[in-house]
Amino acid sequence: MAFGIGYAGAESDYDDADVVIFGIPYDHTACFKAGAREAPTAIRRASYNFEEIHFEHGVHQRALDVCDYGNCDDFVLPEDMFEEVDFCVGPAIRDGKFTIAIGGEHTVNVPIVRNFDKDDIAVISIDAHLDSRDEYLGTPNSHACVMRRAAEHLGIENTFVIGCRAIGEEELDRDDVIPFISSYEVMETGIDRAIRTALESVKNERVYLTVDIDGIDPAFAPGTGTPEPFGLMPMDVKKVINAIGDRLAGFDVVEVCPPADPAGITSILAARYINEVIAVHAKSLRT
Repeated sequence: MAFGIGYAGAESDYDDADVVIFGIPYDHTACFKAGAREAPTAIRRASYNFEEIHFEHGVHQRALDVCDYGNCDDFVLPEDMFEEVDFCVGPAIRDGKFTIAIGGEHTVNVPIVRNFDKDDIAVISIDAHLDSRDEYLGTPNSHACVMRRAAEHLGIENTFVIGCRAIGEEELDRDDVIPFISSYEVMETGIDRAIRTALESVKNERVYLTVDIDGIDPAFAPGTGTPEPFGLMPMDVKKVINAIGDRLAGFDVVEVCPPADPAGITSILAARYINEVIAVHAKSLRT
């Protein structure tokens, strides 16, 4: 593990922590803009921008004991990164900690999900892409294969994507298409309906939420490796986090690319989503 600036307010020791934050600075399967490996530092820095009171929730940011465990070491091969995440994040999951991972590219989600029991969670992804290829650019462990790997571990019935709008032909021309609602449908019928559909679709009660920042429209989140127009609104994602509520089993935010984000607004948005998750988890423990 490596460590630099810590996440704002994450001052607890691991043993005392309700929430443990990990940075996973990996982006070696990036296929358009690289640079997501810089996101853990940028998002941590952005976390100092915010008030500690979430007035809409009636929750103080320090209502939970949060530990920032630092960054996993960086590797070139995704398989080596998987082993590092198994070593660093896996024990926290087995210890019953609520884990928050800061990517890095979306591939970092694969080993995290595999460290949960297959009967324990479902995965809901917010993403511009379906990420359901069997392999991409010669590897099954690409960021374009994340939901296929999740489905192999959990079953397709425990996967769902909200907000996708870029899907390869081979992802649709098969019998086992990952369930999804496009951003176009969200625009027509609203995010509340999309959330209900997603939560009714998955079978397991607990939900791991993974947010690829490119799921949000690039007008609001330009700093990402594969921007795609016609995306979700930032408030849509906040509503998803709140609707999952006490079903939330863990969280990651991925694909923030600081070199493509000179104003830092994408890192700020990602940090705010982390704070929202902490607030929602605090409310669920309180009740």
